[in-house]
Amino acid sequence: MSDAQLQIQIARQFIEAIPFARAVGMTIESVGGGHAVITMPFDERLVGDPRRGVLHGGVISALMDTCGGAAVMSHPVGPSTAATLDLRIDYMRAAKAGAAIRAEAECYHVTRSVAFIRATATDGEDGPPVAAATGAFTMTVRPSAEKKEGAA
Repeated sequence: MSDAQLQIQIARQFIEAIPFARAVGMTIESVGGGHAVITMPFDERLVGDPRRGVLHGGVISALMDTCGGAAVMSHPVGPSTAATLDLRIDYMRAAKAGAAIRAEAECYHVTRSVAFIRATATDGEDGPPVAAATGAFTMTVRPSAEKKEGAA
């Protein structure tokens, strides 16, 4: 198994091990090279505003956080752990009622112990995303990967 395949496997296991991610139906669409896409189906149990039928912002936040973590775990430096330090989310509009949400995250910079991400959440509608996020994750790099890649 190549290092890239191992990173992708670790990122998938990272997400699949989170009980909440499984409970809300998060599905990994793609992961690798510091990039991740995760979708979450609409679920009436997760509605935040019953009159409008839109998902609760906290569920969208959790999706973006999880997607950011997957992007970090799949980064070429080869992290073995990742945990959220900071996540800032700007909610731009309500998601379309009954719509699935798609989060996409990119790990764009890594230091020895911190990874930085950008993410968006969309619902298939044109226009601005439902939400945009920036975040920082603490991480531990596998010793073998650290020697190969070297983190800044």
